[in-house]
Amino acid sequence: MKVDKTAEGFTLIELLIVIVILGLLMSLVAPAMFSKVDSTKIKTAKAQMQMFQTALDTYRLDMGDYPNQLIDLVRSSKAGWDGPYLPKRVPSDPWGNEYSYEFPGPDGEPFILMSKGKDGELGGEDDAADVKHD
Repeated sequence: MKVDKTAEGFTLIELLIVIVILGLLMSLVAPAMFSKVDSTKIKTAKAQMQMFQTALDTYRLDMGDYPNQLIDLVRSSKAGWDGPYLPKRVPSDPWGNEYSYEFPGPDGEPFILMSKGKDGELGGEDDAADVKHD
């Protein structure tokens, strides 16, 4: 078999240099991309809470008051219940935690609805901060 000595290709050193350059570029771009993921999750939590607000208001119109717990939006044996008010089930927040719902709310508010953020605990800062419905 005859070997063509004029064929050109990449050497191992050239490939390693390209891999190192790509690694350096990713180390610069990745933090910016991951910070977008956190802000997207916060926006998703707010959108889901807006969906809850609509379902809660519809429940109140049918039943005369807000439910004691969010699961009442999906199933209930109370007279006058015309649900389900959510499509399938009560969704988790974007971090996989349950939404916090309290009825009645303090200071004359009808209810409190919030996500406890990434850490799943009250308080916190940045992506671990609580996300409350408006």
